[in-house]
Amino acid sequence: MLTKILKSVIFLLVAQALVATAYAKQEDISFQQLKDKYYQDHPGKGKFGDLWEPIPIQKYWNPKDFYKPPTTVTGEVTRDQCVVCHESVTPGAFHAWKNSTHANLDKIRNMPNAQDPRYYKKAKLAEVEQQLVKQGLLKEGEQLKDVGCIDCHGSVGAKSIQHDKDLVMPDRAKCGTCHTTEFAEAESEKEQEWPQGQWSKGHPSHAVDWKANVETGIWAGMAEREIAQGCDMCHYQQNKCDGCHTRHTFSAAEARQPEACATCHNGVDHNEYENYLLSKHGTVYLTQGKEKWNFEVPLKDAITKGGYTAPTCQTCHFEFEGEYSHNLVRKVRWAFNPTPAIADNLNHPWFEDRKDAWVQTCANCHSPSFAESYLTAADKGTIAGLKVEQEAKKVVEALYNDGLLPGQKTNRPAPPNPEKDAAGGFFQLFWAKGNNPSHVERVYADMWEHDLIKLYKGLFHVNPGGFTYTEGWSELMRDYAIIMDENTKLREAAGKTAQNGESTTRAALREFKDAATSRYVLGSLLVAAGIVVIRSRKR
Repeated sequence: MLTKILKSVIFLLVAQALVATAYAKQEDISFQQLKDKYYQDHPGKGKFGDLWEPIPIQKYWNPKDFYKPPTTVTGEVTRDQCVVCHESVTPGAFHAWKNSTHANLDKIRNMPNAQDPRYYKKAKLAEVEQQLVKQGLLKEGEQLKDVGCIDCHGSVGAKSIQHDKDLVMPDRAKCGTCHTTEFAEAESEKEQEWPQGQWSKGHPSHAVDWKANVETGIWAGMAEREIAQGCDMCHYQQNKCDGCHTRHTFSAAEARQPEACATCHNGVDHNEYENYLLSKHGTVYLTQGKEKWNFEVPLKDAITKGGYTAPTCQTCHFEFEGEYSHNLVRKVRWAFNPTPAIADNLNHPWFEDRKDAWVQTCANCHSPSFAESYLTAADKGTIAGLKVEQEAKKVVEALYNDGLLPGQKTNRPAPPNPEKDAAGGFFQLFWAKGNNPSHVERVYADMWEHDLIKLYKGLFHVNPGGFTYTEGWSELMRDYAIIMDENTKLREAAGKTAQNGESTTRAALREFKDAATSRYVLGSLLVAAGIVVIRSRKR
């Protein structure tokens, strides 16, 4: 017992030291080191890169590897020419930029009143300019006039670029040139390590979501690249910042609203947005927040100065022990989906500390007792769902191992390389041929990848319908019933198969023939017996 306590204390001390190091003040951060490490860590096409080739649209999801400048415009263009041309060529992008902070830095710089909720941006602008001085992109004391097309699509401070050679699609590192603190915070998600190795280092997080994408076997092996790139449209946050900060406004106020998360955090595998809107938190946001809350204030002032009376996605997930950061995984416990390896270790200090951090977050509006009670209920509800899913998993795997799935011995093509065949595997959500997957496997794939996750998401986002009737538990019970029914049918059918290995059809024909022969013999005996009786009566 003492050894266990000492290990826990040591773990906590090491963890606290790492956190203190990772989230120290950013003055000493070297942008060049961050940039070099970012490109060094980037997976590019991933470990299955030889199995697929990018289609044209993917140059926008991963510009680092796939983007090439257009050749429709050639030669050298100046800063002013970029603006003048795009006012007519892409007026939507132009006006989004024209109304943005990037195009109106003087409004921030000359803001006289500290009561303006955007006043904090004065200090942020000074920080950006000092960062550019460190990089040699500004002279000491020099100020940015604006951030124009050429600064993001060329290089910061450039007077001109060769449009057909130098034009780039901005990636994380490009944004980090100015927003180095935020870049460093977001990249620090890669340092997360799970105590029992439930996930590999950094996973799951926005900072490695492209890697998770390209290193998934079925994604790489699918022939239908236009369908596969649907995954890219969310899993590109590792590559760019415009998943949250929409082009070309790049508004912080917009990125602080729940809708900014909705494009990716919706649907059957992680319906956080729907759960949030249908929770009481979401009801308050919809009835009060959209009209009354001030999203211009920083998240740390959301309640005291912004008038928030309920949380948003951002106020919960950007916060850790009272501080806000672009590292969103500091309180992660169950992560993307529940697994036994997580459920069995929730009493480990790593998980308990994160639960305590969530209680602290919830205590901004609720009592710690309420927060702890609800989080405990959500944990136990998730474990209950996991138990059902794991029982179904054993049944489906046993059918597979016993060779009892329909067509398993006659019509079960192998999945696309590099996937290996498995019962109820992830690939079966996106690929089907012959009897692979069988009906029972597809139901199980939906069960673990959809029903269980929706149960968990509904519980932790406080949407009762999201984990009881509409989604979650009721759906788990439905699919559990289907799986058990299929198991019974398949095993009963297998039980009718002759012991000598005959097929069911052949065995049935043989049984019919045997029965017919028996009836013929019996009939003959009865006829003979009748003749004997008649003859004896005549005598």
